[in-house]
Amino acid sequence: MRLPQISIHTTDIQMDWQIHKPIQHIKQPRAEQRISQPAATVEIHTQKGKLSIDSSQARRELGNYPTSEMIMRYAQEGRQEMMKGISRRVREGRQMMLNAGKGQRGAIIQQIAMQNSGPKRPGPYNIKFVPSVGSVKVNYRPATVDVNIQRNEPKIDVKVNKPIHDYTPGKVKGTMIQRPRVDIDVIG
Repeated sequence: MRLPQISIHTTDIQMDWQIHKPIQHIKQPRAEQRISQPAATVEIHTQKGKLSIDSSQARRELGNYPTSEMIMRYAQEGRQEMMKGISRRVREGRQMMLNAGKGQRGAIIQQIAMQNSGPKRPGPYNIKFVPSVGSVKVNYRPATVDVNIQRNEPKIDVKVNKPIHDYTPGKVKGTMIQRPRVDIDVIG
């Protein structure tokens, strides 16, 4: 027994394509930018330094006094020397009064003359530095500088431009040259 056979033949489709590619242009204009930097504000305040030198004590130690003080000192010293002179004369007069005429024959006057004559040494000598150390007073106040700076922020103005986009879509056109086909035959 013979079985029938099926024969299948296919024919593929054939197309003729006409393709027009799409066209796209993109342009990005540059951003417009303006930048300005305002100058900083600077304020400087200074206070001058001050130097003071007080040499009045050194001048006094050297014997240079103000006129009014010099007059007062000389008047005081004169008064003291006058009082010393008065007390010495009173003492010598009392000495002559008490001791005179007792057989001394003028010896008391000789004694008083001996007391008042001859060199008198003022005392132990030592080196003295005039003016003394530290007699000139120096005071210095340094200068001060105060600086205030106020910075100003930069001013930035930016304008962003949109991109320019030009697009032409593509086209595809097809023409069928051969139609697809399926042939089925039964053999036998």
